[in-house]
Amino acid sequence: MTGGNIAFQGIAGANSHIACATRYPDMTATPCATFEDVFAGLKSGAAALAMLPIENTVAGRVADIHRLLPDASVYIVGEHFMEVAHCLLGVSGASPDALTHVHSHEMALGQCRNVIAELGLDPITNADTAGAARLVAERGDATQAAIASPLAAEIYKLDILQENIEDSRRNITRFLIMSPTPDDVSIDAAPAIITSIVFRVRNVPAALYKALGGFASNGVNMTKLESYQPAGDFAATQFYADVEGHPDSPPVKLALEELGFFCSKLDILGVYPAAPERAALAALGENLD
Repeated sequence: MTGGNIAFQGIAGANSHIACATRYPDMTATPCATFEDVFAGLKSGAAALAMLPIENTVAGRVADIHRLLPDASVYIVGEHFMEVAHCLLGVSGASPDALTHVHSHEMALGQCRNVIAELGLDPITNADTAGAARLVAERGDATQAAIASPLAAEIYKLDILQENIEDSRRNITRFLIMSPTPDDVSIDAAPAIITSIVFRVRNVPAALYKALGGFASNGVNMTKLESYQPAGDFAATQFYADVEGHPDSPPVKLALEELGFFCSKLDILGVYPAAPERAALAALGENLD
């Protein structure tokens, strides 16, 4: 897609901004204060697409996205993987030894626990990494630092005190590319296809075990399964899942039919090409095990 706006949560210099510029350089990246604002922008037509982080290899899932996706009435049309490089940023002349506090998004703080502990810093959660950088720049306090991108350092004129401070060199974030309308790929449109679903199993014994049995018996690989409680309901559990294959292919179709028999809710959120990085990351993980 060329032209139009692509929304992201955060401000200029956020990692989601970098993901937008990398994947869609011809689109205008539009910052939003919250994830709810991103979804609202899609629904209103203010944005043609959105770039939303859903999980990270170090810090795990982005809980807000899982909470919002089932009822957002928007669709997944693609995925994007990005290696995230975090920097420790401070005002001009700041020294790591003089720092007392570090500001960033909770996911970034979770990805940089080692350096935070080594420097004895008190972590403070902010709405996004770039916003933390802007806050430190505005305060001008040499005891305050931010964890953010090199782009944020450039935009907000901060010094990079340390580079690549993430705990793991395999610090990779997976983003979902969202659209206000479905754009499911055809069964033969890509060599590898991902189908994302959300479902709620019936409140009966062994419902989840029976519901997932169809994927095993039909040889369908489920690459992700996340559970969470629907708002205000402790009696039922909702699940988000990614499976390899198209819902019109016989194995996936049969697996979904069996899943639906045990579900009180089953929705397909998107059918989209697997990102090229997916296979490479899976192979790397197997080699490291």
